Amino acid sequence: MTEDVKRIEAIAHGIRRRVLQHSIANNGGYMSQACSSAELLSCLYGGVLNFAPIGEPIDPPSFIGVPAVGVHTYKTGQQFHGASGDQYDRLISSPAHYALVIYAALIETGRLREDGLDHFNRDGSTVEMIGAEHSPGFETTTGSLAQALSQAGGIALARKLKKEKGNTWVFMSDGEFQEGQTYEALQAAKFHGLDKLRVIVDVNLNQCDGPMDTVMKIEPLADRIRAFGWDVTVLDGHDIPAILAASKVESKNPHMLLCYTDPVRGLPILEERKPTLHYLRFTGADERAKYEKAYQEMVK
Repeated sequence: MTEDVKRIEAIAHGIRRRVLQHSIANNGGYMSQACSSAELLSCLYGGVLNFAPIGEPIDPPSFIGVPAVGVHTYKTGQQFHGASGDQYDRLISSPAHYALVIYAALIETGRLREDGLDHFNRDGSTVEMIGAEHSPGFETTTGSLAQALSQAGGIALARKLKKEKGNTWVFMSDGEFQEGQTYEALQAAKFHGLDKLRVIVDVNLNQCDGPMDTVMKIEPLADRIRAFGWDVTVLDGHDIPAILAASKVESKNPHMLLCYTDPVRGLPILEERKPTLHYLRFTGADERAKYEKAYQEMVK
């Protein structure tokens, strides 16, 4: 195992640990999303994305209001990704309910202050439960689901016209492939030749109402996406070397990484909650004690 892979593996472990710690302290959290996407986000923030350095971890600012016409001092959560520039990558995160997991990834990679989660979901804070354009790591408001791919397509098109070198990445969840706007965005990206548009998808096969295939089937997903002219790589979303290798593939087309993941990875006690895994809220003191024990095992 290379040093880079060990480092990214440690980031993924830290993401799960922080989200579990937060969930125990606050009687709730998007735990299955942390379990499924930890390697995806650790690879992005820890190895794939070419972001500008930021120096010291950033203290999350207070909420000052929404963007307004003529106001040019407004800062989005993109500041946690460093200064923008021709050579740097952009990341648009689509499933805003993964915000807690993204904040944990930012802390683990030195972009958000260690105490950043102390501000989580408080009045006047930008560290929102559902990420918005002012939240750390977000630069657009993407909800309700399936809007980010269109937004990123517009950004990628603008960057192409400006002849910028950086890639535009999108982090998505598989439930967004039940939405019509996703397929319109796929079509537009191919039409405009957005070869620097890259997408990584957490295909954890679960959503708010239960298992994906009981709500609306999306398979054969890879074939559907290829039908729009995209290049697609299908892989194990917990295989760090495979994710890193796939992210480096050069393409003349938009490229999507479909990462099939396990929503209880690293926290097998979550298996007891199947088939509904979307949000962890404890049923009582006994269940909380089980998760506290699991946390102690995680920090050893």
